[in-house]
Amino acid sequence: MISKKILVFLATLGLFLSCTDDKNYQDYTLKGAVFGTTYKIVYLQAAKNYQKSIDSLFLLMNQSLSTYIPNSDISKINNGNSKVVVDDLFVEVFQKSKKIYLETNGYFDPTVGNLVNAWGFGPKKERKNLTKDQVDKEMKLVGLDKVTLKNKIVSKQNSQIYLDFNSIAKGFGIDIVARFFDSKKIKNYLIEIGGEIRTKGKKANDKPWTIKLIDPIKKDFDTGFKVINLSNKSMATSGNYRKFRIASNGKKFVHTINPKTGYALESNLLSASVIAPLDCADVDAYATAFMAMGLEKTLKFINNQNNLKVILLYSNNQGEIEEFSNYTY
Repeated sequence: MISKKILVFLATLGLFLSCTDDKNYQDYTLKGAVFGTTYKIVYLQAAKNYQKSIDSLFLLMNQSLSTYIPNSDISKINNGNSKVVVDDLFVEVFQKSKKIYLETNGYFDPTVGNLVNAWGFGPKKERKNLTKDQVDKEMKLVGLDKVTLKNKIVSKQNSQIYLDFNSIAKGFGIDIVARFFDSKKIKNYLIEIGGEIRTKGKKANDKPWTIKLIDPIKKDFDTGFKVINLSNKSMATSGNYRKFRIASNGKKFVHTINPKTGYALESNLLSASVIAPLDCADVDAYATAFMAMGLEKTLKFINNQNNLKVILLYSNNQGEIEEFSNYTY
């Protein structure tokens, strides 16, 4: 026969276990600033607010990859320090950049950093109007094939080569947060940083994660937007319609530097949105590469990429905005 003391103990133990298993799961929305832009993170049915953990991840990324922080690893490397032992974040971004550099035949190239600065779109804000000779000189420092990574040490053929991963960093930051959520068994989330997005699962009402993309062709009408289903996908957009400057001679310079020519001049492609079930870093890099390629080369590239969906806005011969898309709405 079980004693009263044992019965009391078992009852107390059962109450304790039921209390520990009964976690207060909630939906969370986090907002803030990072990487020179803003972010919005929505995740559902989670055991706690992970703001501090996410802030720590962003801090690690900045210390590794931010060209705007003087003592970051990448800043030290750009300043000629050849003994920096980089972390796993740097290694992954470098390897991913090298892969897409090769895939796009060099149209995605993080070594255009000196030219980004010279044309006035980097942390140095130099804003030069470069001559052909100056561009030719800077082009000798362009080419990711001139940079290697071995045993977490970066080697550059020329110490003046300037690495700039900003065209892939936002997407990579999103991926890092996504992996963190996956490790916490969070099944439904949306992560957006500066317009780049990655989602998993569904919204709280069991509907797919969707966004409204402004349609500049119909922006004056009630139907001036497109609804994009982003559930379990990543999306990134690159465009020159916002980031540009007008020189004193009236010439327009855009923030997308063509790594083949060294110039910051506008092509016929005005905006490239890439949607795919890939890491957000990948679609971020592809969108940047497409802006440098221009419309014709981009169309040829995506013909051989079945998993890439794009929405391309371009200027036709009459100067009118047109759209190409292989995305099914």
